[in-house]
Amino acid sequence: MITNLSEREKELLKLLAEDSAKSVNDISRELRVSTVTIRHDLNSLSEKGVIVRTRGGAFPAFHPSILDRQRERVDAKNRIAKAAADYIRDGDTVMIEAGTTTARIAKYLLGKRDIHIVTNSTLIIPYGRINPGIHLTVVGGAFRPQTESTVGPLTLKELEQFHVRYAFVGTDGFSLETGLTTHLVEGAEIVKKMASRAQQTVCVADSSKYGKAGFAKVLPISDISTLIIDSDLDEGIVEKIRETGVNVFCV
Repeated sequence: MITNLSEREKELLKLLAEDSAKSVNDISRELRVSTVTIRHDLNSLSEKGVIVRTRGGAFPAFHPSILDRQRERVDAKNRIAKAAADYIRDGDTVMIEAGTTTARIAKYLLGKRDIHIVTNSTLIIPYGRINPGIHLTVVGGAFRPQTESTVGPLTLKELEQFHVRYAFVGTDGFSLETGLTTHLVEGAEIVKKMASRAQQTVCVADSSKYGKAGFAKVLPISDISTLIIDSDLDEGIVEKIRETGVNVFCV
């Protein structure tokens, strides 16, 4: 997960995402800083696991689609993820589906104890390294770099072994008419399985997702227990969602 980057590091990463063939000299000219500074930044990003260093340059350690989504609506995603983390109590068992908002939930669990997370998201692994309060189970399956996730029959089979208090899931688009939807069929199956293994299903989504419809239907709105969303969603829509029996928390 990409966190705590300076503005220059973010710009550098953006340049590499657009063209990983750029040399240190190319980047130095575009960012108007010395090559020594660029090499220092590249080494720092490499240590953080954000890039892979090469002779004379580097390339991002994440798929371009992940980088794009991590740059979108960062403040809203952080507020949503923090609100979701507040749901989790010491000793809870949870499932967290792959996604750039869902993965941020683990970021806000520092200080909590004995939290067991079952996930198909590789973006959560760095938080498992630094937080002794997290017991992390990453289920196997086919790895998809564009979503930093594991999917497929093996993933579904392994998820079947667990029963948790909460399943935290995301969505590529949702509405009262279409429910939760996603662009990837295999991702829809993961969400359905997690929801079936949890006492409560919590959807975390920023308001830009409302009114959009992905290729595959996941769940009707009424099948989730709680929706955590930023306060930009129209109040009238919020009330209509609440009328379906869903708890809606705007942050």
